[in-house]
Amino acid sequence: MRYVVAIWLGRLAGLLSRWLGRGGGTTMPGVIARRVAPHILTHLTRQLPHGVICVAGTNGKTTTTRMIADVMIAAGWRVLHNRSGANLTSGVTTTVLMGADWCGRVAYDVALFECDEAAVPQIVRESQPRLVVLHNLFRDQLDRYGEVDTIASNWATSLQTLPESTVVLFHADDPSLARLASTLRCRTVGYGNDDVTSARDSVAHLADAGFCRCGAALVYTARFYAHIGHYHCPDCDFTRPLPAYAITQVTSQGLTGSQIALRTPHASCTLQVPLPGLYNATNALATYACADQLGMAPVVAGALTQMLAAFGRYEVITAGNHQLVIALIKNPVGASETIRMLVDAWAAPVQLLIIINDRDADGTDVSWLWDADFEQLCGTTQHIIVSGTRAADMQVRMQYAGVDRQQIECVDGIADALDALLVRATNGQEVYVLPTYTAMLELRAVLTQRGWVAPFWQN
Repeated sequence: MRYVVAIWLGRLAGLLSRWLGRGGGTTMPGVIARRVAPHILTHLTRQLPHGVICVAGTNGKTTTTRMIADVMIAAGWRVLHNRSGANLTSGVTTTVLMGADWCGRVAYDVALFECDEAAVPQIVRESQPRLVVLHNLFRDQLDRYGEVDTIASNWATSLQTLPESTVVLFHADDPSLARLASTLRCRTVGYGNDDVTSARDSVAHLADAGFCRCGAALVYTARFYAHIGHYHCPDCDFTRPLPAYAITQVTSQGLTGSQIALRTPHASCTLQVPLPGLYNATNALATYACADQLGMAPVVAGALTQMLAAFGRYEVITAGNHQLVIALIKNPVGASETIRMLVDAWAAPVQLLIIINDRDADGTDVSWLWDADFEQLCGTTQHIIVSGTRAADMQVRMQYAGVDRQQIECVDGIADALDALLVRATNGQEVYVLPTYTAMLELRAVLTQRGWVAPFWQN
């Protein structure tokens, strides 16, 4: 009876939230239901015939989870997926809650959860996933998460409780995850990039895992970005494990995507990735590895060609007479690689809007702006508009990056900043927006009000 009451109260809270226009009802139903029945997530996920799959990481988890969901749907599975991006325990609970009927029956095959880094231990403990994807670990919101080693330790503690039947897919190019995987008793399978020609010079201070457990500095023979690459310790036997799934060649196709050749335990194959950047090629690799472990590798290629970007993750929107490109930035590595991907593809200087907020969901510490490689924007933009709660900080950062102060404009209010951006652009010109997380939600609220996009929870 307690579970039924929790479901009713939670579902009604979600419906009321949307009816009143207070949001998408993606979190509050879970908060309420968990107060009534603290074990409701465990109770509901036990009904799923194919169990639970969790995806965790600092960058790329939303896109990777979206890719995996599209593959599962193409394979004919009914998927419960926190598609809105509500990835705390409350949001994950809401996803399952809204997927159940009023009597608590869950008519789905599998649950696929994108997991916030800090929420991983609790979600793992309560849902007992059959498969976990560990994507990467970078500095992000130090006020919430702490250092990378702290997160890795918390993950390891929770994953060590999983049964031997669980599969943990880990990014072998990340030394933190390789070390973590070596401590687990369940089955671990690595994936990584073997195409050393795609390695590029990376800003040295972006590396968050540059040292071995023995204390020696790791030596890299190829570095793709930050601490992601081919590494070994000169003083002990720690080295990058040979991945079971590997990219053997990446062929960039600019901002339209890339083509990647893969080596897998069974055969070689080629995938067309519809999103640009080396990190999206890695997202596709993780997706293939997950699909292969679930026995649905044959549908991956077709599913990827049909996928659309997750909201705010290189999302292209028609905004009046312009194409508006939104690419989320939230930490030094993510921002640097997003800017690198854009700058490499820009044929001429562009109009750019950067929106920096410092709310709880963004991280109240914005010192990361000084670690991100904004210097890449010098000479690649016609004009930069900055907005958000920390617009002044971003304006100063751009000046220190070497951008001419005459090219930088500070505009209060996201709607006004968007209008200023669109006014400066010529008809048909693509314009670019780099927002932090809450800034992206505020921007999408403006775009929704103008009828240019659907609400984010419907994306």
